[in-house]
Amino acid sequence: MLLTHPLALLSLLLVVHASSPLVSPSVRHEFRRNLPSGWTPVRRAPSTSVLPLRIGLVQPNLDQIETLLLDVSHPESPNYGQHWSPEKVASTFRPSKHSVDTVRQWLYSEGIAVSRVKLNGNGGWIEANVTVHEAESLLMTEYHVYEHADTGTRHIACGQGYHLPEHISKHVDLVTPTIHFDIKLKREPIGSEKRDHGAKPGVGKSIGQPGSGVVIPKTTGFIKHILDELSQCDQFITPNCLRALYNFIYVPLAANKNSYGIVEYTPQAYVPEDLDLFFTNFSKSQVGQRPDLVGIDGGFVQSSQIGFGFNGESNLDLQFGMALVGKKQKITLYQVGDDVEGASFNNFLDALDASFCTFEGGNDISQDGIYPDPFGGYQGPEDCGKVKKPANVISTSYGYNEADLTPAYTARQCAEYAKLGLMGVTVLYSSGDFGVAGNGNLCLNPDGSQTGDGKLFNPSFPGGCPFITSVGATQLNPGANVTDPEVACEQVIFSGGGFSNYFPIPDYQKEAVDSYLTNSPPPYPKDIWNSTGASRAFPDISANGLVFGTSASSPVVGAILTAVNDARLAIGKTPIGFINPTIYSAGFRDAFNDITSGTNPGCRTFGFNATEGWDPVTGLGTPNFPKLLARWILLP
Repeated sequence: MLLTHPLALLSLLLVVHASSPLVSPSVRHEFRRNLPSGWTPVRRAPSTSVLPLRIGLVQPNLDQIETLLLDVSHPESPNYGQHWSPEKVASTFRPSKHSVDTVRQWLYSEGIAVSRVKLNGNGGWIEANVTVHEAESLLMTEYHVYEHADTGTRHIACGQGYHLPEHISKHVDLVTPTIHFDIKLKREPIGSEKRDHGAKPGVGKSIGQPGSGVVIPKTTGFIKHILDELSQCDQFITPNCLRALYNFIYVPLAANKNSYGIVEYTPQAYVPEDLDLFFTNFSKSQVGQRPDLVGIDGGFVQSSQIGFGFNGESNLDLQFGMALVGKKQKITLYQVGDDVEGASFNNFLDALDASFCTFEGGNDISQDGIYPDPFGGYQGPEDCGKVKKPANVISTSYGYNEADLTPAYTARQCAEYAKLGLMGVTVLYSSGDFGVAGNGNLCLNPDGSQTGDGKLFNPSFPGGCPFITSVGATQLNPGANVTDPEVACEQVIFSGGGFSNYFPIPDYQKEAVDSYLTNSPPPYPKDIWNSTGASRAFPDISANGLVFGTSASSPVVGAILTAVNDARLAIGKTPIGFINPTIYSAGFRDAFNDITSGTNPGCRTFGFNATEGWDPVTGLGTPNFPKLLARWILLP
């Protein structure tokens, strides 16, 4: 679902029309207002060139996915905690036989031989190798060869849009290759920090690479003299500081039944010696302890590239995540991607659900790593469905600018997070480090482009997906005691927050957002942010930013929620799963430490204000563990 606000879908609009008779007029199915940054057409595509045409079929029941998720996630539902099996999820959203047959018959009628048309294993998409001439006839469009200004890479696409018969359009989500520019831009093999060469955010870099345009940790320096004293928490946050801030003291009772996963993207990797140094100072019993490694698509803990840009994120996530859950509770490290091709969120999701590899045509190679690696890295098959049972809580400290990605791409991924929620998985993502601006301090322009001098607020993704929990950042002001209220991070980084331009507001959030907009309306022109009141707002909650970055907040929240799961599992209850409907409910309103001071500057403004209740800077506030535990223990 797309919003109608002027900011919504600045670069691409999706139009899907209703049904009509079998012989029907054509309708425009997808189109772009402008080309992605850097691409220009150089000539018409040769008519005999062969394209791997993929038709992503509409999945039934996605219009009900929020309702279905609320049924197992809302504390007032009689089915709270009765999570679905993977088999039930797959069968509920499998494309219908009618859609498959209708699209097949259309292809046959247009001269595509039966032997050339194939259906993937789970019925999610139909593919056929066709010539450019055939594709232009099928889609009523023109294909051109486009060239990227920075790399010289060439790609065949129909940049302005394509059409489908009206009776076919209702069965199809999208067709590739068309307007998506689904090509992985060439880059140097990874060998040193010099490989980046100032590439633009979101172009040709895996998530884990320094300078990739996604959230990575910031730092104001290194601690020369580590003091595990609460009197120093305004300067150096330690596990004990976090325990004091959030009243978090817990010894696991059901660690063998529980699971907590942290996701990292190669070349980001932890350094074992750094873990031990941290544990020596702050958790001596864990010296020598390591996370359980699950390598995905060639993922491994690389050691050839060392430095904060390559190790800071993974070190930080694991040091604090492991220290907070303690020695008894093992942590799973999902290490995604090789050190040449890299990987994306979709590659990780592929490993959790084999059907996602081919949902709506599979991965988008403009964003996702493709395996076997064509650049010479990991040569095994893509790890579809490798993770048979996802961890109960999964934390990721990376994020994109929403505008980096197409609505179809984000909707496809967001639906998968909802499916994980149905299965009882809590999915956490950092909200961003640049306030109301996007990564790299980029802001939007009216034409959908992103520049440093743009004026429109630039929300993050997956923060804007309504089926994940977005985590913002707080800090203690210099000179403050650990017992003093925290404030929004606004000295070195700015807690990411705002309103999505792609996703509508979910029911569970409407009351809180309406209250904020009514009582604390932002003092800005309504055309520089999504002021409709109808869009998904984020973050949902916050935690201390540690080295001044939301990258640290997500694993901290993950550790606290893992303890809640442990307590529930110990008395025979289910994991908490998708938490948003619960934390926004009346019974949980005082279970968070409300943050009422600070802003999240960006785009030449002070950003939004932290205020009483929910706000688009720190969400509902920071966790109060005893209150959260007491309330969740009482739920079925």
